[in-house]
Amino acid sequence: MKKGEKQDYIAILDFGSQYTQLIARRVREAKVYSEIFPYYIEPSKLLENPPKGIILSGGPASVYADQAPICDTDIFQLNIPILGICYGAQLIAQTFGGKVSKASQAEYGRANIILNNDRDIFYGFPTTTTCWMSHQDLIENIPPDFKVIARSESTKAAAIVNEGRKIYGLQFHPEVTHTTLGKKVFENFLYKICNCQQNWNVYSYINQSINDIRNKVKKDRVVAGVSGGIDSLVAAILTNQAIGNQLYCIFINNGLLRKGEVEEVQKVFKDNFDINLIYIDASERFLEKLKDINDPERKRKILGEEFIRVFEEKAKSIGKVKYLLQGTLYPDVIESISQKGPSSTIKSHHNVGGLPKKMRLEVLEPLKYLFKDEVRKIAKKLRLPEEIIWRQPFPGPGLAIRIIGPVEKAKLNILREADEIIKQEIIDAGLYKKVWQSFGILLPVKSVGVMGDSRTYEFALVLRIVTSEDGMTADWAKIPYAVLEKISNRIINEVKGINRVVFDISSKPPATIEWE
Repeated sequence: MKKGEKQDYIAILDFGSQYTQLIARRVREAKVYSEIFPYYIEPSKLLENPPKGIILSGGPASVYADQAPICDTDIFQLNIPILGICYGAQLIAQTFGGKVSKASQAEYGRANIILNNDRDIFYGFPTTTTCWMSHQDLIENIPPDFKVIARSESTKAAAIVNEGRKIYGLQFHPEVTHTTLGKKVFENFLYKICNCQQNWNVYSYINQSINDIRNKVKKDRVVAGVSGGIDSLVAAILTNQAIGNQLYCIFINNGLLRKGEVEEVQKVFKDNFDINLIYIDASERFLEKLKDINDPERKRKILGEEFIRVFEEKAKSIGKVKYLLQGTLYPDVIESISQKGPSSTIKSHHNVGGLPKKMRLEVLEPLKYLFKDEVRKIAKKLRLPEEIIWRQPFPGPGLAIRIIGPVEKAKLNILREADEIIKQEIIDAGLYKKVWQSFGILLPVKSVGVMGDSRTYEFALVLRIVTSEDGMTADWAKIPYAVLEKISNRIINEVKGINRVVFDISSKPPATIEWE
């Protein structure tokens, strides 16, 4: 369903906001397809498949700065409804002759706004409502032909509109849950202003995806990297339904998998799928390449390079293979690609940024426009086993990026044992489906401890447990003390090499979920 073909969709221009992905999710939750584009996209490119509406995201820059990201002003002449959020609203104001300036005091957090009307984007709203502010600039002078439709105690233009052009600007963020009626803001924009049809759902994606794969691949062969995770499995099943035995699934043991994972993945395929699985043990090869490597980005690049080389070698024995299938998701694409201007690379994903520039295989990514929860819905429709559907996300580089510093066999064994205990206890506490991820990070730090009458000097392990909808943002999970205590006691008593466990209480942002 690339670029919203054959259905209504909303184009989101990304100016570097940490919330851009949330905007895309909120639109899809309203059953309208959305797709994110760089802010500098040419209007002619958009018109190849015209969206029903355009949303301008927030961003960290100031619109009056010399290097501020500015979209092509012809975007505003397309006669397509536009909604600007925070930076997007300020850009609208400046473009149409208003004035944006630095606020005397930045405004962050919840704020009450007073509405001047209950029409259009505020249809069905009360006179006052709570929203989330996050800005250091404000619209000082309203542009001609615009009017203020909401204000707050600190912001005289919390929302503006040009009704004739159907252009709206919101100083607040309707996409975050802290904005009480944020969902309704999007629904009003989509349904009342853009006249969108509610025709997006992940189930229609199944047939569309199968047809797209069949039309693209034709009679060529495809190799797929599978790991037992839901993303690669759903991608493989959809591809298998499209091209049958032209698909060859390859499971590479890179030596960085969790305890029992090699046996578990092979059993999952044997018990549930009529798809040939080729198993390759390349653990020694991968570990040798990682020897003495400290930098996390180098780890990812090395693993991505070696991953492709193993695939290309195996593909020769299969015959002429044209495509490499990957279970890349939308957040992987968004986080990995450093766009011109405001966006910066957070980290390379194994499925995206870790691939070498020169490779013989073309990449096939049928899930690259989906979020994790959407993939889970497809998995349920495809009747995948529950243990696969709810399996927690596991990074492509595996345990290599959960060992800070060089990767060694001894450290891998220590981390595997600790990781298994974390998994067992989270399952036993009934929390496995309630959290997004729960795992350990082995630090290159040793500390003094006492066991019995003996002094110990061993590694510290970080316990990382987060809640999230899609991995784009996350909060540290408020795990009961009794569960944390049991996990810590078991790891320290049962895993030789660890004598200290600490709990990470950082949220994303500003931290990331993984440490590397």
